[in-house]
Amino acid sequence: MTEGASTEPQAADSPNAASGENPSFTKLAMRNMVRKGKLSLTHFGLTALGFIGFIVLVAWLGRPQLPGG
Repeated sequence: MTEGASTEPQAADSPNAASGENPSFTKLAMRNMVRKGKLSLTHFGLTALGFIGFIVLVAWLGRPQLPGG
């Protein structure tokens, strides 16, 4: 009886569930991120640093020129 209960949730979590529904893009992306682990975090960190660097560069290039400065 416990074996039947333990196999039902596993079947529902599988990508090819018996219901035939395709998992959403978000679920697939999260599953892929969990599977890749540190590589995803590294790419996220590099992207965040690049974005912050770009914003700082645009702010520095567009800074106002104060008179007398």
